[in-house]
Amino acid sequence: MKLLHISDLHLGKRLNEFPLVEDQIHILHEILRIAEAEQPDAVLAAGDIYDKSIPPAEAVLAFDDFVYSLHRLGIPFFAISGNHDSAERLSFGARLMEMAGVHLSRVYDGTLTPIRLTDAFGAADVYLLPFVKPSHIRRFFPETGIESYTDAVRTALSSVTLDPAVRNILVAHQFVTGAATSESEEVNVGGLDNVDASVFDGFDYVALGHLHSPQSIGRETLRFCGTPLKYSFSEEHQTKSVTCVTLREKGDTTVSAIPLTPLRDMQSIRGTYMEVLDPAFYRNTKLMDDYLHITLTDEHDVPEAMGKLRAVYKNLMKLSYDNTRTRTEAVLQPETVLTRLLPQDVFASFYEAQNNQTLSEEQVRLILSLVEGGDVQ
Repeated sequence: MKLLHISDLHLGKRLNEFPLVEDQIHILHEILRIAEAEQPDAVLAAGDIYDKSIPPAEAVLAFDDFVYSLHRLGIPFFAISGNHDSAERLSFGARLMEMAGVHLSRVYDGTLTPIRLTDAFGAADVYLLPFVKPSHIRRFFPETGIESYTDAVRTALSSVTLDPAVRNILVAHQFVTGAATSESEEVNVGGLDNVDASVFDGFDYVALGHLHSPQSIGRETLRFCGTPLKYSFSEEHQTKSVTCVTLREKGDTTVSAIPLTPLRDMQSIRGTYMEVLDPAFYRNTKLMDDYLHITLTDEHDVPEAMGKLRAVYKNLMKLSYDNTRTRTEAVLQPETVLTRLLPQDVFASFYEAQNNQTLSEEQVRLILSLVEGGDVQ
């Protein structure tokens, strides 16, 4: 049995105020292309279908087109709600769509009912566990001492009696202890949302969502497939992919990654303002189209640098500086403003504290001119 595992589409997401709908539609078409080529027995989507609980119309339309395209290919689709989704909205029409091979997790009600698939090796049961918090589970198991996310997920799964003779597959959206995070995720401070990997021991494959970097935890078959697109510059060097899972007889499972090609990639570049505007710097590269993080190394901030650089790099998302000011932590001493200083001395002291360097002679002349109300000599 062959399964394609995807997650964290975050449809409708904006990154640094850039709408990503065009990129997301492109990557959904990439996933459909892979599905058509691989002809899996099912596609599993492990939560965070949308970026917000009330997604924009274009995100809903993109997802609708994706699901319908899978149906036309004759490929069953399984999806759960993540922490970004509204479980109620995502499950709308779920009972009707089951007849078309589209299986959406319903709002958690204390039970988990498997959907059975079959192939030459026998049966495989797929369980859909939407994102849950301890408060969700306590409602249905009030007599159980649920204090942590591990307790919550363990209790939810303990209500299931797994058939040891068949292959058992779980689709879930939780943070598993030991996993690596990236800047684009929302995780609780101190690891309060951690779930111990041991709670998933009874399953032959666990299709996880929530974390954006592709990775397996403890065993190859307990896996985060990661996002299909890069959603932060901390993911710049990752290769995004679809996870392909092949389950043969019980206990024989292999996992591989099929790379995805984005419409636009992410790159970080650095140099002085004049260097990054030199045509020789970006000639014959993808810098003109990719999403960029530019770090300027000029000692002084360039006025309106973002707007000027975007005239050349239209997809500039982020601008930073790396210089004496940013590398040294400045500590402002309140007592300095209480002493009797001339205005130009106050400004010079403030400038040095903020920028970790003294005013140049030209800057001193300018300040004196402004203080005295005269012209710069």
